[in-house]
Parts: sequence; C-alpha cells; structure tokens
Amino acid sequence: MNQALERLKQTIHEHNLDLLYIDDPSLIGYFTDFESDPHERLLALFVLKDRAFLFTPFLEENDARAVSSVPDILSYKDEENPWEIIQTKLISFNQSYQKIGIMENNLTVDRYNQLLSITDNPKTLDISNIIQSIQLIKSKTEFNKMVIAGKMADKALEIGINTLKVGISEQEVVAEIEFQLKKLGISEMSFQTMVLFGDHAGSPHGTPGARKLKDNELVLFDLGVVAEGYTSDVTRTFAFGEISSEAASIYDVVLKAQEKAQAAVKPGITTGELDNIARTVIEEAGYGDYFTHRLGHGLGKTVHEYPSLSKGSTMEIKEGMCFSLEPGIYIENKIGVRIEDCVYVTSDGCIPFTHTPKKLTSITKK
Repeated sequence: MNQALERLKQTIHEHNLDLLYIDDPSLIGYFTDFESDPHERLLALFVLKDRAFLFTPFLEENDARAVSSVPDILSYKDEENPWEIIQTKLISFNQSYQKIGIMENNLTVDRYNQLLSITDNPKTLDISNIIQSIQLIKSKTEFNKMVIAGKMADKALEIGINTLKVGISEQEVVAEIEFQLKKLGISEMSFQTMVLFGDHAGSPHGTPGARKLKDNELVLFDLGVVAEGYTSDVTRTFAFGEISSEAASIYDVVLKAQEKAQAAVKPGITTGELDNIARTVIEEAGYGDYFTHRLGHGLGKTVHEYPSLSKGSTMEIKEGMCFSLEPGIYIENKIGVRIEDCVYVTSDGCIPFTHTPKKLTSITKK
C-alpha cells in the first residue's frame, strides 16, 4: 500500500472535493510507484472519494500494471482522444464533479480547459501546498533511496576530479562524468551537470562550455543523480594546483558558513534561522553582497522541492525533512566558491547524503 496515496485520499474528505487530478509524472511516481516519462502524451492520476485510477498511454499500460499501487488502470492509443475516454470513465461512477483539486503550478492551460470541459466546468482548488506538505517528511524507504543517490553523486565527483588536466574543457569533464555514470547504471542526472573553471564559477548558475582548465585555479562541481526515482545534489569546489591566498580565504569563509549551518540543523530551528547563520558568517567576512541566493531548498523526487531556506522564511524544521545547505561567494568574472551537502533531519541533528571531504583539497596537476 502506498502511504502517500492514502494521505492524498484524506485530502478529498478534508476539503470536500469530488476529484483530484494530477499529471506531473514525478508526483504520479510518488503516489503510485509507477515511474514514467510520457513526453507529450497524457499520463494522469484521478483520485475520487472512494477510488482512484491511473490513466496511461497504451505504450505504458503493461509497465504500469506491473508496479502501480493503483490497480485500476486505463489507457489510450495515439489515434484516440484521451479526454473522451476519461469522460466515459468518470460518467461511469455516476457522481457529480462540482469541486476538483488541481496542481496550478504545473497544469497547462490546454489540459485545464479539457478537464473542465468533461466535468461541467466545476470549481477548482489549488492543492499544490497540500502536495508539498505530504512530500515534506520522507519515509525510511525514501531515505534509503536518497542515500543511494548521494553515494552516486560522490562517485560522480570522484570521476570528475580524476578527469581534470590542463587544457581539458568544462564540457569534456561533464561528458566524462555522465558517460562513466551511465556505465554504472545511472541513466539520469538530477539537473544539468555543472563544471566551472576559475572565473566562470563567478556566476552561480554558469553554463559549462569550451573554457579550458588552466594551472592554479578553482574548479566548481555542482551535480546530482536520479537513483530509484529520487535525486541527489552536491557542490564541491577544488583547487587545481596552487591558488591565491584570496581564493583560499574565500573558500574558508564559505566552508565555515556551510559547516556552521549544517551543525545547527535540528527540529525546532526555522529555515530562516539556518539561512541567517550561514549568511552572517559571510557578511562578517565582508562578502555579504556576493552571497546572492538562498541557503537551500528541499529535495526528494525532484531536486527542488519544498521548503525554501531563504532569508526571512519561518518554517520550522521537522524530523524527516530533507534539504540542501549551499552557501556561496561569487565575484563576477573573477572567482566563485560554493559548498553543498543535502541532509536528512534526525531527532537531534542531521545526516548528510554526500560525504566527499569539504576541507580545501588541492588536486595534483597532470
């Protein structure tokens, strides 16, 4: 039995809804155990007060039946109109659909209009926050999957480090990391792998390109993998050869900020307090204007989930939550340093999913 689906069903009664509609493949995997990327085809979960059914492309039907915790599975072929099939199914339940829960943050206008047209234009309720709250506390099974994803992220860093040599490009390092991971059974990254050299790391979300590695500069890796449907996310910054005293000093500030925030994680502290702990370290070192993003974000089925650990946020940290802690200092066109672990909150602290050492490491030049 999928416990998350049971909690979702409670939403129907708590908010007096007639129907819940979800078509985010990641959430469908979360609630039904069926992982799929249907591309442009419709994959949707329908939850009613006393039942649920999964609607899949015909190409996915057998795979869904093999693993889905929702036994009622309906499918359609490419030449068929999926909404006509869904409408017939809904009519068969002999009930009205006056109030429907939807995910406003990812439902397309076209699908919204189609849904309303087959249910007599009902009122809708955005259930995005409800879904977020259900996903917030991770189960032991989820934790174990994220541990695997974390181990593979550490492996990706190891591959990346071993690839570094003078003259290699950022894109070449990315390609080698992902090629070697595929040979180990990892077919999907959590997000676009980021490898940035020297001044390129001065942009928090830089894009790896043809920039070639030089002697005596920093290398920033930001990456993650998907393992058994769950993600990882880690950032490490390494010295390639001997770096300047300024670069080493900036690294020490970021490391102190990250470690201090991670040590403070425990149930009862707020997301904003954690952000403030890291931000204060950086501000007191004179680099406050160069820490330009939030401290962290939630992690689970996707790499950016609820909550947001940002300045002024007030959510109380609870046991079982998972999120990133990733302070950074970025001086445009000059230098960038970020250090990140994602953690699982325990009764009195937290457990990181990644364990690559954070102390500044100098990589021997090849």
